[in-house]
Amino acid sequence: MLGTTGARRYYLYGRVTDMRKSFNGLSGLVINKMKGDLLSGDAFIFINRRHNMMKILVWDRTGFVIYYKRLEKGTFEMLSAKGSRLEIDWADLVMILEGVRLKSMRRRARYAV
Repeated sequence: MLGTTGARRYYLYGRVTDMRKSFNGLSGLVINKMKGDLLSGDAFIFINRRHNMMKILVWDRTGFVIYYKRLEKGTFEMLSAKGSRLEIDWADLVMILEGVRLKSMRRRARYAV
């Protein structure tokens, strides 16, 4: 997927989203509901009621970009968020896009703290 890296933060909107919303509508959700900073470079993720469509809104230094994915079969996993947003890792976003169930996944330790 273009423009997604582990260097930015990813926030999942904790409620279902009307996929008819475009730049202005999604920006309004980020400001009013998620209390996010649109120009920070963070990515804001929205999923519809049937969990088969996802939009990701990102500011990329010169303007907004919306990445839009519609599944022909299956659904995206909707994580439960306490409040209106949930910060997720880039790796989790990639796994959600690829159809991996995060609840059944077990992470192994990679370094000592």
